[in-house]
Amino acid sequence: MDRRRLLAASAGALAGASAGCLGAGDADPGRLDLTVQNDGDAPVDVAVVVEGYDGTTYADESDRVDAGVAQAFEVTVGESGRHEAAVTAADWEGRLAWDAGTCALYDGRVAVDAETVAVAGECADPR
Repeated sequence: MDRRRLLAASAGALAGASAGCLGAGDADPGRLDLTVQNDGDAPVDVAVVVEGYDGTTYADESDRVDAGVAQAFEVTVGESGRHEAAVTAADWEGRLAWDAGTCALYDGRVAVDAETVAVAGECADPR
């Protein structure tokens, strides 16, 4: 066999195999890294709900966050569209929203004490 044809065939097969492994244009799912920080003097029971624009629920969790402690929640969401996270307790709520089509990884933070709820978020990995 001609060496040039063998190298060309090998390169073509490798490119085809690589394209299949990489998903050939398939978008990766998005992700939310959420931190709930309790800066108060007493534990707080929180509910975390993450939904997509189409009504899909990606997370529906409850947890107790002790005073002076931060709890992390990692949620895989759809690859596109608006997503919203709601963190609620008995007498407060914090909400975050982002577009997974432009942001592959969104970092969110909800900090609460006896008087305030502070919400912040940023795109940590733009698409």
